[in-house]
Amino acid sequence: MQFEDITYEVRNGVAWIMINRPDKMNAFRGQTCDELIKAFNKAGYDREVGAIIFGGHGDRAFCTGGDQSAHNGNYDGRGTIGLPMEELHTAIRDVPKPVIARVQGYAIGGGNVLATICDMTIASEKAIFGQVGPKMGSVDPGYGTAFLARVVGEKKAREIWYLNKRYSAQEAVAMGLANTCVPHDQLDAECQKVGEELCERSPTALAIAKRSFNMDTAHQAGIAGMGMYALKLYYDTEESREGVNALKEKRKPEFRKYVK
Repeated sequence: MQFEDITYEVRNGVAWIMINRPDKMNAFRGQTCDELIKAFNKAGYDREVGAIIFGGHGDRAFCTGGDQSAHNGNYDGRGTIGLPMEELHTAIRDVPKPVIARVQGYAIGGGNVLATICDMTIASEKAIFGQVGPKMGSVDPGYGTAFLARVVGEKKAREIWYLNKRYSAQEAVAMGLANTCVPHDQLDAECQKVGEELCERSPTALAIAKRSFNMDTAHQAGIAGMGMYALKLYYDTEESREGVNALKEKRKPEFRKYVK
């Protein structure tokens, strides 16, 4: 299976799925999402794989969300908004293997959503977490909001989305957004160590546990599906486009002038 935007390898029973767009801060485009879906399904149903590490190449970013160069009221692939986000999120949740987010730098926007959805998150001391949607004319109307509230509590989730602050790895651990924070040069070793520990556990027990954990938030898939249609309509507005235009023009966005 050939990939362009990601890399895939198995190390002693642990599959490493890594976004390989460091020049784009590992932002994803439609092709990236399609390749990630294929890779998660490949690892998830490979009997030789016991756990999955999900990360991004380079030192700067785990993932910074959708590639803004492909967002002009639409993205470049399939799916409701031009990105198959619902399918990617579902793949991470549904594969019967634990998925560990390896966060070495920025986990921002859609990248923060991906880390949140993973079963566990191991962060470097240099990791930075946060949301930017309302600053950019965007939002995640599914797991990124509803599931985040399940993870960190509703008040904190609202703060993350409304104020768009950035949080250190230590703060992420304290709020439950990450499991542990390790020295930057020990991140890969710690991820592999935890992955190999998971490989020693009963795969059937882990699969049942994962599905059980997911059961009480399974309805959020429906929220995400409906929300993506609303998001598509929002992306077609001048208010949403103002966020991307302001970024390109290196100025502060003026969203309120488009409110009707």
